[in-house]
Amino acid sequence: MPETTTWLTQESFDRLKAELAELEGPARVDIAKKIEAAREEGDLKENGGYHAAKDEQGKIEARIRQLTELLRTATVGEAPESDGTVAPGTLVTAKIAGDTSTFLLGNREIASDTEDLDVYPESSPIGQAILGHKVGDTLSYTAPNGREIPVEIVAVETFHG
Repeated sequence: MPETTTWLTQESFDRLKAELAELEGPARVDIAKKIEAAREEGDLKENGGYHAAKDEQGKIEARIRQLTELLRTATVGEAPESDGTVAPGTLVTAKIAGDTSTFLLGNREIASDTEDLDVYPESSPIGQAILGHKVGDTLSYTAPNGREIPVEIVAVETFHG
């Protein structure tokens, strides 16, 4: 599988790097203490605190792996200036199956402050289909359910997170 590069703003990169440092340091120490304290309570089969702590540990480790990979493959910089071509980090308005939708093509981490903005990764079916297309282009892509979905690129703008 080809390695994908994720575009991130410097602010997003710094925030994610700080989150990773927190998870790898204090959060790991804290969860290890919780597991040890729960272990000391006795029977592990019926120990809800132990199981909850182990579950939390699994989530922390999964997030550490996710952040490590994301930061390793990130391209950091300003949002690409839009020239009307769909690129990672652009805000796209498109008619998808007749409905107009505006979304960011990129990673959810870039738009963390804009909760109501939809984000589609470049690796998603729609992301792969529209990447490199220009305003006015009409195309279609195959959705995961096998349906052919028509898309018309209406606008492409620079994303200002």
